[in-house]
Amino acid sequence: MSSPDFSFIILTYNEETHLPRLLTSIEKLGAPIYILDSGSTDDTLKIADQYNAIVKINKFENHPKQWDFALKNFQINTPWTIGLDADQIVSPELFEMLANFADKNFDGINGIYFNRKNYFQGTWIKHGGYFPFYLLKMFRTGIGYSDLNENMDHRFIVSGKTTIWKKGFLIEENLKENDLNFWIEKHKRYSDRVAEEEFERLKGLRTQTLHPNLFGNPDERTAWLKRFWWQLPLGIRPYLYFSYRMLFKLGILDGAKGIQFHYLHALWFRKLIDQKIKQLKKINK
Repeated sequence: MSSPDFSFIILTYNEETHLPRLLTSIEKLGAPIYILDSGSTDDTLKIADQYNAIVKINKFENHPKQWDFALKNFQINTPWTIGLDADQIVSPELFEMLANFADKNFDGINGIYFNRKNYFQGTWIKHGGYFPFYLLKMFRTGIGYSDLNENMDHRFIVSGKTTIWKKGFLIEENLKENDLNFWIEKHKRYSDRVAEEEFERLKGLRTQTLHPNLFGNPDERTAWLKRFWWQLPLGIRPYLYFSYRMLFKLGILDGAKGIQFHYLHALWFRKLIDQKIKQLKKINK
């Protein structure tokens, strides 16, 4: 296989459980691998060294800022960059597409969306709006950048045209979340960031980088839905969202584990965020 036209950047923090799984899934592509770690104390860096990854360390503040640092501080020499999280895996379908990828075949295209398959405690979350789910993960080096107007949800942005690989499955499963307490504690921290971000938006301190467009690319559609969400009444919108995912988006078909996931993510987590926004409003009156 000739040297590929892309490099991988991966974010890590204590990922000895996940990193071997991801690196094994991409190793035979022969692409350069860059890892930005935020102070791992387990065997993450040892594993990175075994796969000849180039490593930098940067203190973590939030995902958008960490990705911004990665894109600005690694010297990427390939025309394309792929940004992955450590708990993701390149599926055989996506591997095949990458193995056959050539820059010359994508003239005029600046970004590629992968189709994520999300798993929770061993169960594929196939409904509730979770599949298909397109993530901009591959982009022209120097053109793609991290959206710093976000405090929690990270996304890459490119100017110009994009394309979607509908069969380019990126598998995401955080094995640490098999311990439900881990999931809950993580989302308690996430709720702080989301509440803080939304409160800042209410005060006009944050804007949307992307133009919201219900009929645009997947990220423009998300921007439109977020703008709509921010206009809904606090405390009521989690119930609307949970009902939408369970009934309209057929989340009820995801089985016991899937229903538990939708409840936790769409109702419990969103209620917690709304409570924290109300607290911030009260404190800052």
